[in-house]
Amino acid sequence: MTQTSAAVSGAPSSHSKADIGRFSDGDKPIDAAVDPDVVDFDGPDDSDNPMNWSPGKKAATIGMVTAMTLFSPIGSTISSAAAEDIMLHFNSTNDTLSAFVMTIYLLGWVCGPIIIAPLSELYGRAILYKVCIVLFLLFNVACAVANSLGLLIAFRLLAGIASSCPVTLGTGTIADMVPHERRAGVMGAYVIGAVLGPSIGPIVGGYLTPVLGWRWAFWLIAIASSPLSLVVVLFMRESYPFVLLQRKTARLRRETLRRETGNLELHSALDTGKTTRELFSFTIFRPLKMLLLPIVFLVSLYTATVYSYLYLCFTTFPRVFGLQYGFGSGPSGLATLGLGLGSLLGVFFCGSVSDRLSASLAKKNGGEIKPEYRLPTTLIGGICVPIGLFWYGWAAEKRLHWILPIIGTGFLGAGMMITYMAATLYLVDAYTAYAASVTASNTFFRCLCAAFLPLAGSAMYDKLGVGWGTSLLGFIAVIFLPLPLFFFKYGQRIRESKRFRIEF
Repeated sequence: MTQTSAAVSGAPSSHSKADIGRFSDGDKPIDAAVDPDVVDFDGPDDSDNPMNWSPGKKAATIGMVTAMTLFSPIGSTISSAAAEDIMLHFNSTNDTLSAFVMTIYLLGWVCGPIIIAPLSELYGRAILYKVCIVLFLLFNVACAVANSLGLLIAFRLLAGIASSCPVTLGTGTIADMVPHERRAGVMGAYVIGAVLGPSIGPIVGGYLTPVLGWRWAFWLIAIASSPLSLVVVLFMRESYPFVLLQRKTARLRRETLRRETGNLELHSALDTGKTTRELFSFTIFRPLKMLLLPIVFLVSLYTATVYSYLYLCFTTFPRVFGLQYGFGSGPSGLATLGLGLGSLLGVFFCGSVSDRLSASLAKKNGGEIKPEYRLPTTLIGGICVPIGLFWYGWAAEKRLHWILPIIGTGFLGAGMMITYMAATLYLVDAYTAYAASVTASNTFFRCLCAAFLPLAGSAMYDKLGVGWGTSLLGFIAVIFLPLPLFFFKYGQRIRESKRFRIEF
């Protein structure tokens, strides 16, 4: 019996230690003990199973992914401090176009996951990491030598697409290697790259651009990512169980042919029964189809709204701190430290609390671990976000000491990261079999909002001022506060309901 396309329902999987996912009614993993032609890992302690890799091998893999994830958001924000110089160089005074030079990169994060996620589920994660890190380097070189604004924007888009790979596949890589009960702590280590990157970019760009010019912002990214590219190309190993078992199946088929026994009936325990072409056409739409699930859609909408506030801050900090406090490009970049430090605290908080809270709730409810046990942490982050927005907006509006709005952005950064991490863990735990695709769905929605909301930042502050403009964002964040409570109570029922079941 082969595995058919799954209708994701949240029913728990019992297939070995690979933690490969969740299957719907009637959709069970193939049992190698029953079918001798099924190729699976050799027992629960098979060293080829990524769950059984040595701690050093796991740490090296996660370290490479984390480093790539650090460079991705640095690339997105490093141009924010150089935007004025870029516009002057190309003789443009359009404020919206100035913001677009930065946010077009995020449109790459919208487009990239739609292709990268299904490709990873067909050909594995390692090859995509290798190809995309090299393309990321090359497209940043192209940005550095671009001789027109149009070319710069085009290469920024392509660099964004390439850089979306670790953002899209990182959580799936962690799910391949780390069991549920230890996933939040490891996720915290991985997310540090995503946390520090957005804050490092404006600081580096703010001090580098006045000295060496805006082109060196892109040269620096290309030069710094070169050693990482070499390490990834040489040492990144495949971790996706589906691909590992497909390769093992192909190897065993070749061996049986050499022995002239020719057993062509051998097939992977995770085989879907589809050809590569059928699988690609089937999976390429999976991230978009998953947005039709109410849980994925609403959780992604929530994280997208909160995440877009981060990039709105990056595009408006030079204006706010320049007009309100007289900061230059360098000090305006340093203003992002509040967001960075707050985000870092949010990572440590979520990483240390989420696993323990999930285990505690499971213990109180019969021992069964449910994805919904991740959601109480989301509520804590959700409360921090509006507090940070109101604090930042009105401290800047009243021109209180410059440290006060920066402290406010610290609350925003902490809330944003707690919300993002807890929500991502919830989606990955709920739809583990499609971790890359559900992450792609979330990334698609999140970066779509982050690409376009900042374009309205200057107009919003012109109309409402810093205080009321930022308060508007805070009120929107308050509206989302009941969402984690709703899914905590009804999430499992929604996931298991036939009414919300979609074929993937």
